Amino acid sequence: MRRWWPPSPVSSLPAPALRLGLFGGTFDPVHRGHLEAARQVKEALDLDRMLLMVANDPWQKDGGVVASAEDRLAMVTAACVDCPGLEPGRMEIDRGGVTYTVDTVDELLEANPGARIYLVVGADVVSQLPTWGGAERLSHLVTVAVINRPGAEIGPVPPGWNVEVVEVEPLDISSTGVRERLRTGGEVDGLLPPPVVRLLEERPLYAANR
Repeated sequence: MRRWWPPSPVSSLPAPALRLGLFGGTFDPVHRGHLEAARQVKEALDLDRMLLMVANDPWQKDGGVVASAEDRLAMVTAACVDCPGLEPGRMEIDRGGVTYTVDTVDELLEANPGARIYLVVGADVVSQLPTWGGAERLSHLVTVAVINRPGAEIGPVPPGWNVEVVEVEPLDISSTGVRERLRTGGEVDGLLPPPVVRLLEERPLYAANR
């Protein structure tokens, strides 16, 4: 006689690991190039979430940040309103002090056990990864998602790092150039998402007479 067992309920099946993108930066200010790169990486790697993590005190910048951490977070939060799937991250601001990515990854893994974290960096950053704080441990915790222009070559990948290259159609926008336009009263429509433009009209963070 054939026996029949009902299928296991869906709730008893192990949940797939969370695929979490971590795109860190000063975002001083966040611009459309940041958002488009984050969106394309999320789509290409089929990520569940993409965090735009605002650096509190980035050691690489050596004091070159203009707007405060809270103001930069406000801009990222405003930008994400019109970008489904992108989320602002304030973890590094809340932690305080100098920003090290490895500490952020530790905190994310503690909050999301078993998650697979994709650390989003530009192609020019790959060779510098071994100089980052806690680099050896970080290399075991993340997959590095390298943003690259179609057809361009990236430099040699340091040994021990797991890397996935994502070709994106870049927008030729820089935060430095945007700040200069804002300082001199230049046009920024098309460079910044509209919610960020509106925020900067209320808070002239980069005005020359600030």
